[in-house]
Order: sequence, then structure tokens, then C-alpha cells
Amino acid sequence: MKVKVYSTETCPWCVKAKEFLKEHKITFQEFNVAEDEKAKEEMIELSGQMGVPVIDVEGEVVIGFNKERLKELLKIK
Repeated sequence: MKVKVYSTETCPWCVKAKEFLKEHKITFQEFNVAEDEKAKEEMIELSGQMGVPVIDVEGEVVIGFNKERLKELLKIK
């Protein structure tokens, strides 16, 4: 399953989202939008949002750390 996490190092919700994915052994590609302008533009185009985290699960966009939605998309019980 292809998962992308757009985040910044200073965002506590980004840290929680990444910890959640790691706990459930979900491999993800991480983009630091504070340092990567191209990733920032991609995130804004994808979500229409400037805030982080933005998580892309196989093309389904989750804005913020929405644990229930992530569980549903990742088929975690």
C-alpha cells in the first residue's frame, strides 16, 4: 500500500501520525514540506490545505491526524 506523509518537524500531530503508522508497521514515504518546496506544492495541490499533516493513502487524502479514517483506509482493526 502506498502511503505518503506530508509533515514538518515541529508539528506534534505529524509526529503522532507517523508514530501511529510505525506502530502498525505501515511503510510510508515522508516529505518535510518546511524544507521541500516541491513537496509543499504537491501537498497543497492534493489537499487544498497549507496545514499538516496531510496523509495520502493510495490516492485518498486524510487531512490532519484522523486515526479512525486512517484505520479504515489501512484496514487496521
